[in-house]
Amino acid sequence: MARQSGILKLKGTIGGMTFYKTSLDGHLVREKGGVSGDRIANDPAFIRTRENGEEFGAAGLAGKLLRDTLRALMQSASDSRVTSRVTKAMMDILKLDIASARGKRTPFSGLATAQGKAILKGFNFNLKAILGSILYKPYTVNTATGEIAIPNLVPINDIAAPAKATHCTIKGAFANIDFATGIFDIQFSPPENLPLDGASSNISLVPAAVPVGTGLQFYLLEIEFFQEVNGQQYSLKNGAFNSLAIVEVI
Repeated sequence: MARQSGILKLKGTIGGMTFYKTSLDGHLVREKGGVSGDRIANDPAFIRTRENGEEFGAAGLAGKLLRDTLRALMQSASDSRVTSRVTKAMMDILKLDIASARGKRTPFSGLATAQGKAILKGFNFNLKAILGSILYKPYTVNTATGEIAIPNLVPINDIAAPAKATHCTIKGAFANIDFATGIFDIQFSPPENLPLDGASSNISLVPAAVPVGTGLQFYLLEIEFFQEVNGQQYSLKNGAFNSLAIVEVI
């Protein structure tokens, strides 16, 4: 590689030369290289590369389906790296497919195993607000109806709220996702908005209906935080403290 000198520093590719900057060595330039796409697609020497690409694509599609299903919840509770984390989880699940040949393994088959379901159970969509570090009260999940029950919840004792939060909203969701067909349905519970005080409440989050279709069933719990000012509740830092997690998969 060669270093760029002079006042004008370039970035990008010009005439077969790639100009770029590194944090360690500064502005550099190198000859454009790499293996052509046609060779990767057809050369027997790259069969492993093609297999890896097919499986990564399958994991990406499965992750996108999960995120599309939960998009309404994720809009208020997710971190900047959630897409890559979901894809990684799907790659781990894909490797549990012991029936398919290399390059043909799918998350759909991996999710048929107890280990595959366990990878997604407890998945947090916002690592800055992990459910287990926010909600201290035990809860139960009725897998037939999708109800999530939190008895005798005392927010000031049972919820680790961020500074300046005055209220929280708790929501549940029940989703049916068929990773083979790409068809999904999701139903939401009415939200429970609570002041962060010492009052005790029996929380029952019951979805509007049981989702239709075949596939895996996902149960989710979300907690959002708000600050009340002059009777109006405002989200704290655009949802940076909000938590969303998969609490059960069957």
